Amino acid sequence: MAAPAASSARSVMAAEAHAPVQYRIDARLDENNMRIKGSETITYRNTSKDTLRKIVFHTFADANRSKATQTSMFEQNNEEIRKENPQKKPEDFLGGIYIRSAAADGQSLVFSNSNQALTVELKQELKPGEAVTVEIDFEVEIPFGMQRLSYYKDIINGAHWFPVMSVYDEKKHEWDKKPYSKTFETDYYDSSDFQVHINVPEAYQVLMPGTITTKADPKEPGRKVVTAVADNTREHVFFASPNYKVESVTRDGLTIEYYYFDNMPDKKKLVDEYIDTAFKAIQFFSEKYGKYPYPEFRIAESYVEGVAVEFARVIQTGQIRPNSDPAHDTTFVHEIAHQWFHALIGNDSEKESFLDEGFTDFSMVYFEEKQGEVLRGFQSIQFEDLSYIDKPIASNNTEVGGEANPVFYKKGRQAIYQLYRMVGEDKFDAFMQEYFKRYQYKNATNPRAFADDSGYARKRSAKGNGQGAA
Repeated sequence: MAAPAASSARSVMAAEAHAPVQYRIDARLDENNMRIKGSETITYRNTSKDTLRKIVFHTFADANRSKATQTSMFEQNNEEIRKENPQKKPEDFLGGIYIRSAAADGQSLVFSNSNQALTVELKQELKPGEAVTVEIDFEVEIPFGMQRLSYYKDIINGAHWFPVMSVYDEKKHEWDKKPYSKTFETDYYDSSDFQVHINVPEAYQVLMPGTITTKADPKEPGRKVVTAVADNTREHVFFASPNYKVESVTRDGLTIEYYYFDNMPDKKKLVDEYIDTAFKAIQFFSEKYGKYPYPEFRIAESYVEGVAVEFARVIQTGQIRPNSDPAHDTTFVHEIAHQWFHALIGNDSEKESFLDEGFTDFSMVYFEEKQGEVLRGFQSIQFEDLSYIDKPIASNNTEVGGEANPVFYKKGRQAIYQLYRMVGEDKFDAFMQEYFKRYQYKNATNPRAFADDSGYARKRSAKGNGQGAA
């Protein structure tokens, strides 16, 4: 399973050569019982100025321990699934992660897993600049139904399935231990290097971020090991199904793959059109903000209804329908824009969700405007009346409650549009390119602090404001 722990010196060398966090994960899918047995070796370099005596991981799979902690985002979908599957018991819709052991340099470590946070006590203190390699064995119970981690019909959604490093805040001298949001999203990670190996039945198609290779398992006929190598990646997920078909197109060094179910006539034509839209959107955002740096981008079709979900280098969408309109699917473009505002530029989506949702929703409208789609372009922002919403865009998930869409998305994009109008398109694009350059692979916070720190606001004030198109 997991490779032997490296020596401390080698751990430091490896950490300095790559991202501050590196994962090697070895896992086996038990498709009959819907469990994953895995082990991971994590090398973590302390980039703070504090000496650390423990490290913390998120165990968001434990959000599935009870309905009370599962996200409300999929409640309606799961109610329909319950009606369709009366034989399923309430506990079938639950799951979680079980930590079997933690060790470093062959020595067991004391750990506790509580409220979706795994705390591992270190044998030796970790000084600034030093690295430690920890091995964790775990087992995951995958819930039935529709969650970020779930199985339904012939697909497994594999998000939040392994312990993932928390972010350390050296200003507060504490690890982020927030459980996953019941009402919205809590995706806050450091970009990391991943090497992930998943043993699955031979018939399964598996998509993950990164460069994927597949080898037959010599010890188990009928099974294979799918490996993904993904450096500088915000998070790592997988989707698996024995019935996936894959359409792959390469243009100018970028490969886009669409994993879909061939369940209706002429579906490939719609898939091809979605791939064309993806190329257009990625090219647009690359020119406006900064180049998409990865060699691949993947799209996972699933049974999720009414909700599309972004991940690093991968997006999850619902079923293509006969009346789908790939050239005008704004939700699809929104999820692609998240590759810039979530995957490449990260943020604490528990406290400042407008930093990804607001920028992403503006980017969606920006793309539509430049495609000549007047009603889906800036007019869609100009005609919005949000006067009834008195919550600030900097609200956290708890404060915003059930009003995430009007606050984070709509008010967020209005604020960014006002910046665009105030300074004009050229200066706005230059600002965004600097923002991207500054925070690529990092986590951003309030952009006003960035503007003040960079001197951008002072420069613009001295030169006078340009006026962009309304």
